[in-house]
Amino acid sequence: MADGTEESTLTVVLAFVANFLIAAAKSVAAVITGSASMVAEAAHSWADTGNEVLLVVANRRSRRPADARHPLGFGREAYVWSMFAALGLFALGAGVSVTHGIQELMHPEPSSDFFVAYIVLGVSFVLEAVSFRQAATQLHAEAHEVDRTLLEHALRTSDPTTRAVFAEDAAALIGLVLAFLGILLHQLLDSPVPDALGSIAVGVLLAVVAIILIDRNRRFLIGEEASSTLRTATIATLLDFPEVERVTFLRMEYLGPRQVYLAAAVDLVGDFAESRIAETLHELQERLEASPRIVRAMLSLSRAGQPSIVG
Repeated sequence: MADGTEESTLTVVLAFVANFLIAAAKSVAAVITGSASMVAEAAHSWADTGNEVLLVVANRRSRRPADARHPLGFGREAYVWSMFAALGLFALGAGVSVTHGIQELMHPEPSSDFFVAYIVLGVSFVLEAVSFRQAATQLHAEAHEVDRTLLEHALRTSDPTTRAVFAEDAAALIGLVLAFLGILLHQLLDSPVPDALGSIAVGVLLAVVAIILIDRNRRFLIGEEASSTLRTATIATLLDFPEVERVTFLRMEYLGPRQVYLAAAVDLVGDFAESRIAETLHELQERLEASPRIVRAMLSLSRAGQPSIVG
């Protein structure tokens, strides 16, 4: 079975293919119909297509092994490149959609061939739904493991690429509905105002999604504490070691998707000589680092009388 990172890469690749086809179709439809909402949707899909390239880069660069200059690895590169993708969604997707909608309100352009727009929107909805289902399936499986709801896990997962695809595809599905309503009302009322408002609504939606993604990447870049579920499991693992009597301090910080740095203070069973203590702590660190989730572990001795963090 593929690990989480491989599943994330598959999710991003599927999203790229879908968005490229959708962006091309929407661009043709925008030229044919002259619809402001179709222009907004085309800009949205081209922004998403470019973002998927950045997310593939994020996945690949974050998986590079640690070296002498980067002893904790390159995991946080995933958040850097995902941040670029979110900024692109804000600037290109939201910016173009809102700007074009305002221009359409001020200087309306005639629209026609609405049937072409409806066909493209329908096909786009199906393709976006397939991509969204892939991202949602992965997130749902992960959410079940850590006892979270799907939306809660989408916000809190340490994997920025899957979160970005899920959020962008969800926004795309909602945006397609907004565009459809704008074009339909344009046709029924013979007025470009609903179409222009649809373009602006799509832009506002993309701006909100982009801001959420930017904030989540910012939090992981400056240092995000591991989830309570992971902390509890790690404490249990430490206490399962026969050499460990108590755990009095634990700090776990994400270094990348599904990667953490672990620092803990433990009380060892019995009385050890100084050399034996150092050797025992080193052995425990190696056991912890055998997990693919733990990039580096640092253990120290608890102070005398320091209470256990487990009640």
